[in-house]
Amino acid sequence: MESGLENRAGQQLMNRVNIILTNSLYQEYLEKNNNAEAERQFCRHNMEHFLAVARIAEILNIQENYGQEQEIIYAAALLHDIGRWVQYEDGTPHEKAGSRLAPEILKSCGFTKAESDGIIKAIEDHRREEIKGEKSLSGLLYRADKLSRACFACKMEKECDWKNKKKNLKLLV
Repeated sequence: MESGLENRAGQQLMNRVNIILTNSLYQEYLEKNNNAEAERQFCRHNMEHFLAVARIAEILNIQENYGQEQEIIYAAALLHDIGRWVQYEDGTPHEKAGSRLAPEILKSCGFTKAESDGIIKAIEDHRREEIKGEKSLSGLLYRADKLSRACFACKMEKECDWKNKKKNLKLLV
């Protein structure tokens, strides 16, 4: 059981992530994602997905000694698909849209320029398969994003346009 001091220290470490969650722009973009995908039958880009990516990335970070800070991992995961609604509106790839939307949120939530630059790079890279083996925030986010999808349990798996080699048809760790 944690002492009050340890609990407060843990809360302090995630303070900026909690600020992201209540940020008005973040909330607006999250709502736009939810509205754009209201009728979507396939995987959605919502808080459930963002938190799954964050938690998987944190597990990989610990297991494989990536050395990434938990708060940075969570910030990247919460923001990585935030531009999905733009892709639906005008066709801009969501990683590009997200990398344009994230800086203002990160700045207003207290992230430094260097931290923001790393998070934005990870957002831009999170769909680039060639970075999956990198021991970087980008590689970590890519892997966690793909591992977050439970294709083996999805009722739409047969209709999904993901190639079978990309689908998670078995539980992976």
